[in-house]
Amino acid sequence: MTYENIIGELQKKIYHPVYFLYGEEPYYIDLITGFISKNVLTDAEKSFNQMIVYGKDSDGREVMNLAKRFPMMASLQVVIVKEAQDLNGFDDLVHYVEKPLKSTLLVLNYKYRNPDNRKKVFKALSQHAICFESKKLRDYQIPGWITGYLSGRKYSIQPKAASLLSEFLGTDLSKITNEIEKLIITLSDKETTITPEHIEKNIGISKDYNQFELQNALGNKDVLKANRIINYFAQNEKNNHITLTISSLYYYFLKLLKYYYVKDRSQKNLAALFNVNPYFVSGLVEAAKRYKPVKLVEIISILREYDMRSKGFNGDTTSSGSLLKEMIFKILH
Repeated sequence: MTYENIIGELQKKIYHPVYFLYGEEPYYIDLITGFISKNVLTDAEKSFNQMIVYGKDSDGREVMNLAKRFPMMASLQVVIVKEAQDLNGFDDLVHYVEKPLKSTLLVLNYKYRNPDNRKKVFKALSQHAICFESKKLRDYQIPGWITGYLSGRKYSIQPKAASLLSEFLGTDLSKITNEIEKLIITLSDKETTITPEHIEKNIGISKDYNQFELQNALGNKDVLKANRIINYFAQNEKNNHITLTISSLYYYFLKLLKYYYVKDRSQKNLAALFNVNPYFVSGLVEAAKRYKPVKLVEIISILREYDMRSKGFNGDTTSSGSLLKEMIFKILH
């Protein structure tokens, strides 16, 4: 089932005996768990009928014993196992999962990993439980996710601002939502759109000196701007690590190279190929036209070379700042 399906059923008070929430992305797992813990029982019922245990502090038999209890002065009881991936004797739960009590909601909060479906307990869960996999989003999916999240909150965000947040915060959805909520608080009553200026002022990401602007400078072959940005990175290595810069540029130039090997160059198809908002397609196309395929292959080779050097390959001890400057020079000349 999807996140929306599960929450929709819970809102309609359609409950199931066992919920198995698993995957590498904890954000949605925690949202579903939190919704159940807050809304299934009333405050008065929770005192006797809602139990929360942690995997590392419990075991499978204890969880089964809790789940087999009958509710007191209520029609349901809720048993939540947080960090269930650390539960000792998790396999023992198979005996309960195959024949659960309808008066118990057992929630297994299984984070940061996927189950071994060869095991009997996981096969039983797939047959008898409501299973939800929370997949880790990829880098290119984050700007779209940010836009969607804000839309649900009746706000919008400029594409460049969404890209800045994505590059700075990575793929941790909990971290991203925390920063977004902080940004919303700073908006005036009449403001509904988040801009790069809001991000620079309230989060500390420079709207002029960042990975996105470096890509634009290189795409435009703007030597002066590229050097200004790379000098800023060299002076602020903590927030602009060379590995992040190389990774960002690798995927950027890979997109430009792909342009030469696609027949359908419509905006829609290129946006899907590049995994970007259509807003950025024209800029990428113009950048691709400034570099011949042979040069793009050479640039990717340069990036790989400096990635290895930055990690000390062959005893290289050149500073990150110097490596960045050398690398950008070779890309542009």
